Formats: sequence, C-alpha cells, structure tokens
Amino acid sequence: MQTLAQTLKQQAVNPALSQLLLTLAQSSVAISQAVRHGALAGVLGATTQENVQGETQKKLDVITNEMLKDALKAENTVRALASEEEDHIVEVGDSGEFLVCFDPLDGSSNIDINSLVGTIFSVLPAPEGEISEQSFLQKGSEQLAAAYVLYGPSTMLALTTGQGVQLFTLNPETGEYLLTNEAVSIPKDTAEFAINMSNQRFWEAPMQTYIADLLLGKIGPREKSFNMRWIAAMVGDVHRVLSRGGIFTYPTDNKNPDKPYKLRLMYEANPMALLVEQAGGKASTGYQRILDIQPEQIHQRVAVILGSANEVDACLEYHQQDYSGEPEL
Repeated sequence: MQTLAQTLKQQAVNPALSQLLLTLAQSSVAISQAVRHGALAGVLGATTQENVQGETQKKLDVITNEMLKDALKAENTVRALASEEEDHIVEVGDSGEFLVCFDPLDGSSNIDINSLVGTIFSVLPAPEGEISEQSFLQKGSEQLAAAYVLYGPSTMLALTTGQGVQLFTLNPETGEYLLTNEAVSIPKDTAEFAINMSNQRFWEAPMQTYIADLLLGKIGPREKSFNMRWIAAMVGDVHRVLSRGGIFTYPTDNKNPDKPYKLRLMYEANPMALLVEQAGGKASTGYQRILDIQPEQIHQRVAVILGSANEVDACLEYHQQDYSGEPEL
C-alpha cells in the first residue's frame, strides 16, 4: 500500500505543504496514542477552564491543543495558527507560507464514554507582511488543504489538497498512514440523515418541515423511508457521509438567541465543506455555499448542511420556500 508521503509526492504537492501535512499527520499519531490510553494515562475528565466559546475544556482538549501547537512551532513552513481552544491567533514563526486552523479534539464530549472523537485542520496561504487575525479571514475556497483524523476502531485520515479526497488508515505497528481509498466519492442520493433531534423545537420553519417530511417516510411527500444517525461528533458523522453518503446538518436554531449557530466556520465547517465538495457532495448554510462565506472573525459560527448532493439540494429547496403565509415573489 502507498504511504501518505508517497501519495503527496505522486500528486506533486508543493514540498513545503507536503512537509506541513506530514507534520500534522505525525502529530495525529501521537494524539491517537493519547486517546487510546484514556484513563490509563489520567487524561480523561474536565478541567476547571473554559475556552473562548464558553465551553468547559476536557483535559484532552488542552493536551491535544498543546501537542499541535508544539509541533507547528517547530515547523518552519507555518507563520501562525488559530485553534478552537485559543482566544487569539498564535504566531509561531517569522517566515513560512502557511496558516493553520484546527479543532484539536472534535467531539470531546464523547471522550469519557469512549466514543468517536477526531482532529480537524485547515491550511491557508499566509499573506505577506505582518500577521494578524485579519490574515486568517479568508474564504473556505482559498484553503490549500483540509483534513480530519478519526480516532475510532482504527485511526483514519481523510485528506484533500484539491485533487479529490484520499482516505488513509494508520498502521499502528509502523506509525504510518497507508492509502486505503484513493478517490472517495459520496453517492448523490441517500436515505440517511444526521441531526440533533433534541433541538427540533428551536429550528427554523424550513428545517422543521424538511425533517418532518423525512420522518413521514413513504407516506409523506418524499415517498421514501429515511433512517436517522447521530454520533454527536461532527468528524464521525461526516466520516459516515464520506463512506456511504448521507446528509449531516446542524441548522440555525433559537435555543440561545445570542448563539443561533453551533459549528465553527474556520475549524469545522470550512475544512469539512472542502472535503465534501471534493468528494462530489455539497455544503451550505441553507442560504449560502459554505466555501463562499467571507469570515468576519476566527471564532465565527455558522449553520451547516452537507452531504449527498441531491439530498442537500432537496433540503435547500425547503429553505427557498416562503413560510410566512404569503406567496414568495
């Protein structure tokens, strides 16, 4: 089987970018080991700290964040990083071609129940001159690479450098990622959806109606039975979409009017949207292509609807309807 390094060379990826991706991959191997040791290493449980999102940090959130920071500080290709666990950007070098955004441990609420977690990262070009938060505020379409690592029964890496999506599996004996799917393709149609149904009463009317029609199955307007799946870790739900199709959504809701969106644009939505589109799927907020959003700040949140192209289109049709009682002009 071909290794990650061999695949990047075959794709003629910029050598500096290849070096960075290999560094991130190697860091994920160390994170995989920390996750696997769990309680044996005393890394489970919560800290007394909150991140910039106001969320209580798990011990592994902090540990994995520091592991990635340390790796990138030693990497001469990176100018600065932005992390879900950091209040502000972190400058790591005076030179280098790239900026890196990452969620060090997506789905960390699953840690203590030994369920799926992962790491998500995005690589952007570093502009010339002084680096600031503004330097990171690039559209998702500007990403040079995006990836996630899923820590499950096997550790898997899904990667795109703009040449489709490749899936790699970690050989735990050698510590190398081996290519196990050279061209991931999301089926255009699906009968699976993933959504947090506990928030149903807080959704906008289009999503309320869309999900209600799915639940009606063959007797409803879709005339088709759907199954629901929900892992409570975006990396796990998106991996299922890449593996066999489906639609994943974390829609707008009014549960907390100050926080109508859940997922972070820079660390979650953008890299996942690039992976999904490169695999033939679609990714939207319901009203706009995710990769076209102009970020306003590094911790910005957005609504997310992504997955099998035809099903995303079906969902977006509901969002184009007028639910005010008046015909749409």
